[in-house]
Amino acid sequence: MTTRILPAAGDPDAARAISTLLSQLPAAEPGAPVPDSTTLLDTLGRLAAESIDELPEVVLVHERIGPVPALDLIREVALRFPAVGVVLVSSDAGPAVFSAAMDSGARGLIGLPLAYEELAARVQAAAQWSVGVRRHLGRGADVFTGPGGTVVTVTGAKGGVGTTFTAVQFALAAAASGRRTALVDMDLQAGDVGSYLDVQFRRSIADLAGIHDISPRVLQDAVYEDRTGLALLLAPAEGERGEEVDERAARHIVGALRSRYELVVIDCGTQVTGANAAAVEMADVAVLVTTPDVVCVRAAKRLVRMWERLQVRKAEDTAMVVNRWSKHTEIQPSLIEKITKTRATRTPVPAAFKELQAVVDAGRVQDLDNRSSVKQALWTLAGELGLLTAPSAAAPEAAGAGNPGAALAVRATGPVARLRRGREG
Repeated sequence: MTTRILPAAGDPDAARAISTLLSQLPAAEPGAPVPDSTTLLDTLGRLAAESIDELPEVVLVHERIGPVPALDLIREVALRFPAVGVVLVSSDAGPAVFSAAMDSGARGLIGLPLAYEELAARVQAAAQWSVGVRRHLGRGADVFTGPGGTVVTVTGAKGGVGTTFTAVQFALAAAASGRRTALVDMDLQAGDVGSYLDVQFRRSIADLAGIHDISPRVLQDAVYEDRTGLALLLAPAEGERGEEVDERAARHIVGALRSRYELVVIDCGTQVTGANAAAVEMADVAVLVTTPDVVCVRAAKRLVRMWERLQVRKAEDTAMVVNRWSKHTEIQPSLIEKITKTRATRTPVPAAFKELQAVVDAGRVQDLDNRSSVKQALWTLAGELGLLTAPSAAAPEAAGAGNPGAALAVRATGPVARLRRGREG
């Protein structure tokens, strides 16, 4: 039997050394090394979408892979692709690292410098395990084998721009289209998803923070199945408990949710924490919500620059949603796109708070009238971002919502001029 092996190593010298030894293994078919965690997950996702049989039997993860740490990456691969045997390659092959690797889902540990005999033995063991799992899955076992659901994060440039409302409407639109959808409140100290949907529940995301093996039963106990069809994972009622959800916990939780739901919508609030930064990094779609005013656009620019410095997300990989827009607004989406270097969505959300006030005050945003121009815009956006199951009849465009790329002519004074002067600030 031929064993397909995919090495993942960010260090070019390490990648060459691993590839050289792999090429000497009998009946081995090594793939070209992938340089980072994102490429690895994308590659496995693409192969899994074709068939489980297209996945490599073994993935080798070098200790210096990035940007996701090696153990976190192993955990995510194990959760999303359980038929792949993952082996860690590390300069520290001691008991502590071995135990941590096994806890993360690895099937073996290879010490550095590489030795042919050890490499061959670990690869063979992982490949045999992978073949056994696939044989088991072939008999119809109810085990998740796909590339995982879609994760979309919604972050606000600053407080009060409509981040939570946007996240909730995206999730409601997806659920209405037939997708099994989870809505996660990762605004850990001030989350209001429960308030917007009139939900009170004793469990929260903080209850999952210290659990290393988030089984379907454990996840089910923490999630509230709402009558809207959404699975809700709420922020803790006690804001100080938000500190329990660190970057590692967030990666683990998002990975577990991705493996159980078709779509995971995460409200990241407005503050950058290790937890929501990890979520944005893992997201398939990262949405940033702003309003067309000077202060908010500058805040959006600061945030995307911070994401880039922290290697969380590139600006051009971020979708910008402009909320409270009108055709009379001096700052148009095209200018915001130019200043922030993000991708402005085609559909801006109109300024029509009077439509929302009653349902927001009642905590029943799921009851918003279908004729609402705000709801129509947000549900259209959900389709534009690929969050719905299949193309459906497009919601009527909000009144006056034209193409953001065709901005109205504006004066060279006032807010626009102030933003232009501050572009490099």
